Amino acid sequence: MSQSSRPQSSRGEFDIRQVGGRIGAEILGVDLSAPLDPAVVNEINAALVAHKALFFRDQSLDDAAQLRFASLFGELTTAHPTVPSAEGQPHVLAVDGDGVRSNRWHTDVTFLRTPPRVTTLRALVVPPHGGNTLIANSATAYRDLPQPLRELADRLWAVHTNDHDYAEPRTERAAEHRRQFVSRRYRTAHPVVRVHPESGERGLFIGGFAQRLVGFDADDSRDLLRLLQGYVTRPENVVRWSWAPGDLVAFDNRSTQHYAPDDYGALPRLLHRVTVAGDVPVGVDGRRSRVVEGDAAEHYTPASAA
Repeated sequence: MSQSSRPQSSRGEFDIRQVGGRIGAEILGVDLSAPLDPAVVNEINAALVAHKALFFRDQSLDDAAQLRFASLFGELTTAHPTVPSAEGQPHVLAVDGDGVRSNRWHTDVTFLRTPPRVTTLRALVVPPHGGNTLIANSATAYRDLPQPLRELADRLWAVHTNDHDYAEPRTERAAEHRRQFVSRRYRTAHPVVRVHPESGERGLFIGGFAQRLVGFDADDSRDLLRLLQGYVTRPENVVRWSWAPGDLVAFDNRSTQHYAPDDYGALPRLLHRVTVAGDVPVGVDGRRSRVVEGDAAEHYTPASAA
């Protein structure tokens, strides 16, 4: 396990300890409830770009502290384009396992032209077993592609939408969540291969909201997306985080997918999500994502990000 140490202003040193072989690092010795020196913030952001997902154990944070930490990465979005926020917290989305479970691989809010840059998740209630979060590295997935498939992927575009075939809701609460989720319909065309604006890495930008490839029929789209998605979710590209109350996880939404397995039965699970506004994805040829249906969702993400 690789490890490096960095100064944390007057609070001693902190460690960046790699968790997975290709993705994930745990940050030790940083108290996120305290103000962070700008040099520390820069180190954390660099670690996020390099490791894609960062894990912070035993943080005593409330919503205000989570918002303060997330804002270190940039301007915040509101909670969600269509789903209501946590009560009294317009920037916080309650990820509640009580009847509403996103049991599929996805990148957050890719049905908009400007998906979030960073997602932060904070554990409030976790089950005694199960309820982990899996995060996948889409950049190493791209590098794993055979050269001919990589060259094809470089030229592909996919339409992402929030209105697609979900599993049948199991409860009335889940059915209501579904109605809220699609209360505004969005469709956006993104490059299948996105160039990361900070690292320059190429990564597969697909996931559960990517429903059809531009220029292909439904069957061929499904087959090609399934083929590419299989590289993202290979075990060597995935890290699994076992939550404890107080944990905070931050991941780079531009180069990851994540998945919360529905494996904890009727047990309670509650996380709070705060996301940072992102930019418009850019493909290998320099073209930028475009809206197919819907609007710029300025009620959700700052117009300046476009």
